[in-house]
Amino acid sequence: MSRTFDKKVVLVTGGASGIGRATAIAFAKLGAAVVVADADAQRGPEVAHYITSGLGEQSLFVSVDVTDPDSVQNMVESTVSRFGRLDCAFNNAGVPDKASSLRVSDQANWERVMSVNLEGVWHCMKAELDHMLAAGGGAIVNNASRSGLVGVPSDGIYGAAKHGVIGLTKAAAVEFASSAIRVNAVCPGLVETALTQARFGDELVSRSRQANPLGRMAQPEEIAEAVVWLCSDAASFVVGVALPVDGGATAR
Repeated sequence: MSRTFDKKVVLVTGGASGIGRATAIAFAKLGAAVVVADADAQRGPEVAHYITSGLGEQSLFVSVDVTDPDSVQNMVESTVSRFGRLDCAFNNAGVPDKASSLRVSDQANWERVMSVNLEGVWHCMKAELDHMLAAGGGAIVNNASRSGLVGVPSDGIYGAAKHGVIGLTKAAAVEFASSAIRVNAVCPGLVETALTQARFGDELVSRSRQANPLGRMAQPEEIAEAVVWLCSDAASFVVGVALPVDGGATAR
């Protein structure tokens, strides 16, 4: 089976940086038209411009607030209006947990993490599924986390949200598989991005050595490869999976 995405339209939320940026570029390199959706109105357009000017593929930047259902609906409608279809979506937008323990987390942190990381995925899936059902199929990958598979003490609220993402993924996978829509999740371990640098600061190097049996962080492109595969025809019989891409961390 081919992994080509020629004539396919792919939507990536959180596409301005990190895993989202790497995934948008990976899809474009395989011929997809890519919608880069993000709240970052500076770096998002830069990614879309790179895809069009540097890679020669079609791209569109759409500003989106995934916590706002109307903004999410506009994102999907803008995608279909520009390109006529939506074949694949990577629901990747997320924020880190600002608390290092459940005991010190506050209500504002809970609401922020849940509204973006869990509720945002729900909003995106609803809008994407509506179009994919009408179009006769598609593929959705949600970005969960290693923290969605196991308990990570420093990520209590974040982990709760990511466990929820996996629950949404599995429920949607079962409900919509008969409609030719495959829904899966990817569960990254520690990835070298600006977000992880901001989250862990000077502890990042030591954490990376202890993070998994490989003894290093992942690069965003390594996560992107897994997302692309899950959306491709090569994964045509893969439904409802929460795929660890974590260097063996959850195998311990």
